[in-house]
Amino acid sequence: MKEKSSFEAAATRVSAVSIVVNFLLAAFKFAAGLIGHSGAMISDAVHSSSDVFGSLIVIAGVKMSEKASDKDHPYGHERMECVASLLLSFILAAAAFSIGKNAVTGIITRSYLTAEAPGMLALLAAIVSICVKEILFHYTMSTARRIRSGALKAEAWHHRSDALSSVGALIGIAGARFGSLILEPVASLVISVFILKAAVDIFREAVDNMVDHAADTETEEAIRRCVSARQGVMRIDSLRTRQFGRRIYVDLEIAADGKQSLQEAHGIAQQVHDEIEKSFPEVKHIMVHVNPFTDSRFPDIMQEELKAGGGSR
Repeated sequence: MKEKSSFEAAATRVSAVSIVVNFLLAAFKFAAGLIGHSGAMISDAVHSSSDVFGSLIVIAGVKMSEKASDKDHPYGHERMECVASLLLSFILAAAAFSIGKNAVTGIITRSYLTAEAPGMLALLAAIVSICVKEILFHYTMSTARRIRSGALKAEAWHHRSDALSSVGALIGIAGARFGSLILEPVASLVISVFILKAAVDIFREAVDNMVDHAADTETEEAIRRCVSARQGVMRIDSLRTRQFGRRIYVDLEIAADGKQSLQEAHGIAQQVHDEIEKSFPEVKHIMVHVNPFTDSRFPDIMQEELKAGGGSR
């Protein structure tokens, strides 16, 4: 049986924790909503249950992205994780539209005026939900940043959206208990905007990683510094990077002493390749091309000599 990679193991572990916690939390909120007479809490419980589905998508996406290269996919399957991120962004957007639609409908029809005042259990459930979902957000996001997983980052924002939804429920429940019934739909409407923004950000990042977007400026500058420090590298002629899922491809042209043998030039290229691979674990493939070194000032020197010689040589 094939052993899981550290990336797949970490992502699967976080998602498994999310599934268990979300299932228990959704059941608790649903019961609290029924007992406490809170429609907002019941809706929040449904939102929490969608996180279980989101975690399953992450597990599937990560598992497929870790499949080895084959004849039909010689560059691997890393972009399958981007597909998982896209699906999660759609789920978030759907949740935002659903919350927003219900809020607007409630404000227009003034249905909140006939709602029964919720009990203390519903209020307690909202507070518990906010705390638990914030802990899950930070736990998932820290792992996502450590292993550079876009799908896990999307799942973290799904947790944050649930926490925001619970904030709306808390405001609505507290407002209803103190007589300000309109607070619930207004708060839900504002929160839906924040959730929609998170969905758009996740969608844009996933698309960038699927269309060969360049790596961030800080990473490219770090690669330049790494290459320039190698012995025998006299100049960097070209550096191009592209995202491939969570991994990076690097195309590099360096200049070396043209009087060296082919074997010596190849040795310099191999050292550059190995150093980048060692220093940047997110880099999957590096192509290093060696050009013979020429003085970049040569055209200017030629022009000066031509002028000094009256335009002829």
